[in-house]
Amino acid sequence: MTGIICGTGSYAPSYTMDNNDIAKLVETSDEWIQERTGVVRRHIIQGETTVSMACEAAKRALDNAEVTPEEIDLILVSTISSNVILPCAACEVQKELGAMNATCFDLSAACTGFVLAYNTAAAYLAGGIYKTALIIGSESLSNLTNWKDRGTCILFGDGAGAAVLKAEDQKFYLPVTHSDGLKGVALTCKSRHDCNGLTSEIAAESLVDEAHFMQMDGQAVFKFAVKKVPEVIREALKRNKMTQEEIDWYILHQANRRIVEAVAKRLEEPIEKFPMNLQEYGNTSSASIPILLDEMNRTGKLKAGQKIMMAGFGAGLTWGATIIEWHS
Repeated sequence: MTGIICGTGSYAPSYTMDNNDIAKLVETSDEWIQERTGVVRRHIIQGETTVSMACEAAKRALDNAEVTPEEIDLILVSTISSNVILPCAACEVQKELGAMNATCFDLSAACTGFVLAYNTAAAYLAGGIYKTALIIGSESLSNLTNWKDRGTCILFGDGAGAAVLKAEDQKFYLPVTHSDGLKGVALTCKSRHDCNGLTSEIAAESLVDEAHFMQMDGQAVFKFAVKKVPEVIREALKRNKMTQEEIDWYILHQANRRIVEAVAKRLEEPIEKFPMNLQEYGNTSSASIPILLDEMNRTGKLKAGQKIMMAGFGAGLTWGATIIEWHS
């Protein structure tokens, strides 16, 4: 028994900023950004929120799966940028959808978040605890971005992706996940509510502190990703007694084109097996994998019986890979 994906959905804000727009904010150029990241534009919230985007992606996934909100008994939202703390984003999604039979909670694991949300939901379904789950990755990273920092503002965008899982009597693929908190300093972002007991006046001043925006050691994250992602993919294959030839698609977190290309090269796999859409969305953290999955689903690239390796990596440091068989 395992959870199979029977529907997908995604949402991105209509407002976009291309690289020329970014060049008006920091010293850079379209050519420089594309060469180093592969990003051409990113979608940015204007009136949307993390919750509203999650709701729209969820509605589209339910429609694609032909599942009613009442059938959902588990909702997981992976996010590091929710516009609400209490209630959690998942409960807000439940309220909007009318999915009142669902248990709801959020999960925070940054760019590995959707993979971990899938693993969590699949484990619940395999254990017979729930039958139908809705998992969502939704991020408003523009709220956490320092638009004066060239090293990060060129990378990130906003959006949401969702998938509906149903418990079916199919093979359960064992996932592989890892974390290394000792190296977490490579990618950080302090809470704006972390005032350390200071007075409200001092706390207000602290909100402009750059530490409250995402800060990243780009070289450290790059070296981590190109080393650990191929390793965890091989580990997942070995754990499930599979070969690379059995994998039809590698859907990686869309962080940087150079990372995806380096992973393909280290695995000695053709780049055609590594679809990318980061040129349109930038790095949307936990939303990147489900947005790409939804695009591939709706354009007919995913065929029944195909094996897909999903791999996430990012802040924590956390990374992981899981195998799914496409049934939708």
